[in-house]
Amino acid sequence: MNQDTALPRIVITYCTQCRWMLRAAYFAQELLSTFGLAIGEIALVPSTGGLFSVTLTYKPLPEQIAEGPPNDEQQQDLDVRTVLLWDRKAEGGFPETKVLKQRVRDHIEPKKDLGHSDVGGKKNKSVESQPEESSDEMLLGKEQKKLEDCATCP
Repeated sequence: MNQDTALPRIVITYCTQCRWMLRAAYFAQELLSTFGLAIGEIALVPSTGGLFSVTLTYKPLPEQIAEGPPNDEQQQDLDVRTVLLWDRKAEGGFPETKVLKQRVRDHIEPKKDLGHSDVGGKKNKSVESQPEESSDEMLLGKEQKKLEDCATCP
């Protein structure tokens, strides 16, 4: 990783053949709106083959490692980490925005309250009622719930 790279860095890789650029840009906009300056940068990376993935590169907070002064092994853990937050093929579709936000939050700002959509997140709330249709479903279409493949991608 280049020393000039701003961390945390989120990379959204999307398939151009499947025309998922707008979907990738939408998720980028949602993450930037929620986390603001807590995110160093978001990169949209065009790809092919039906790929849609979201990765996070970040430097963990000391309290995310262990208590007390870090030993050599723990110091290495404080170095930069890269985690796969979402993979369309592995997860069977696209993420709901709130799920993606929760996964980002859990790594870069664990104490951040995401508001009304933070079910099962920071406050470990649970909702007993039926979920309403999310804005993701309205904006991106209900087909996001199933695995989407285009004719040109394997």
